[in-house]
Amino acid sequence: MVVTAVVVVSVAVWAQQAKTGANAAGEEKHAEGGSEVMATKAGDAVMPPFACPVGGQSACGLPSNVVIDMAGAAVKRTEAEWRALLTPIQFKVARQQGTEPPFRNEYHDHHADGVYFSVCSETPLFDSRDKFESGTGWPSFTKPIEGRFVAVASDTSYGMSRDEVNCTVDGAHLGHVFPDGPQPTGLRYCINSASLRFVPRAEYTTWLARQQAAK
Repeated sequence: MVVTAVVVVSVAVWAQQAKTGANAAGEEKHAEGGSEVMATKAGDAVMPPFACPVGGQSACGLPSNVVIDMAGAAVKRTEAEWRALLTPIQFKVARQQGTEPPFRNEYHDHHADGVYFSVCSETPLFDSRDKFESGTGWPSFTKPIEGRFVAVASDTSYGMSRDEVNCTVDGAHLGHVFPDGPQPTGLRYCINSASLRFVPRAEYTTWLARQQAAK
């Protein structure tokens, strides 16, 4: 693929911009009510992420190109098996490291209480209690449920330096993590809806009880 406009963006630049708000004035408001300041569920105010501006080239909106370590993955399938199990967009994102469009995906404006599993396995990844409104058009979380279920890989595709995140259990590409999120972690896990499967809290509690009983 030939990229005609390569923007070199470093994590250090994103972090500095998030602290200073240097380009907040130039951020475009989203038509559905985006504003200069986004609030988390806890009431903390954070500036909109600068790595993923609405419009233009976005660090969140570009695909990834990393080698995902499958050595320790418990769930492994052939490409044909994944294609049979997943929808086209799920396969493109989770297995081919693609990216879904912002604001036109299942969970960016999803507020139900529960847990988001990997679409490729029975692996709980993110809790709705850690989800916040980033204004980017993708589901955003401050942290995963279990750090051991989410791996980070260096992604230098498209002339950018990004931290790609994937599921350690099944190798599914999830999205990227940026250092411009709200406290207490200061992180924003920008995740594709196509890589997730939502389970309501009551169903998750039942699932968890079954898992614990099986041990």
